Amino acid sequence: MKRLILAAMLATGLAGAAHADDALKSAIAGEHRAAASKARDAYRHPYETLTFFGIKPNMTVIELSPGGGWYTEILAPYLRDQGKLYGAVPDAESRGGKAFRDRLAANGAVYGKVTPVQFAPPGSIALGAPNSVDMVVTFRNLHNWLGNGDDAVLTVLKEAHKVLKPGGVLGVVEHRLPAKMEQDAKASSGYMHEAYVIRMAERAGFKLAAKSEVNANPKDTADHEKGVWTLPPVLTNKDKDREKYLAIGESDRMTLKFVKQ
Repeated sequence: MKRLILAAMLATGLAGAAHADDALKSAIAGEHRAAASKARDAYRHPYETLTFFGIKPNMTVIELSPGGGWYTEILAPYLRDQGKLYGAVPDAESRGGKAFRDRLAANGAVYGKVTPVQFAPPGSIALGAPNSVDMVVTFRNLHNWLGNGDDAVLTVLKEAHKVLKPGGVLGVVEHRLPAKMEQDAKASSGYMHEAYVIRMAERAGFKLAAKSEVNANPKDTADHEKGVWTLPPVLTNKDKDREKYLAIGESDRMTLKFVKQ
């Protein structure tokens, strides 16, 4: 009897995992996503990245500084029915904060349950009640916070640690600077040392759970004239060496999973 019960529990768990996988694949393939957004999937690997972080459709998740909402397009429909998504953005009077809120309002069927949270480091960083969310994710943002110094990065990471439940996950994707290259104090190139990111997260109280090379790009030398923005999708140099940079693709990126113990 015990074996039958265990087998039934295992089967139920596997079925639930398969359903969650299907839901994530469906969100990524959704018609609400623009063709230009889907074109970036080959470089950003959203399915593999979010699966690596351990996301589930019933989680409460905070996305820090979603920018244009590339990942929000995926997270919002995935978490809509069973979970909850918060977008940590500047206030509605700022250009970025207004643009994010306008995007939510323009498609209630997809974004209607996403809640903006005011977040503008190094000033306003309060993300919510302690021990209240399952996962915090941030994609290519740490270099922006480092522009305000080490303390700004550490403050954000400490706030993420505070708001997460015990066992909660911080998922980080960031442009990666080779260890042999010197990083300037404000990461003005957009690239950061992986060791630095790990060290700061550990100082904030996190434990590194795993690394993934899913977003690695060995073609990226990280020494471009105008930093990471030289590469697609920005292509700051416009037509200058355009084919060269298109051939490289998007930046080499670290993908790190941290856990609050």
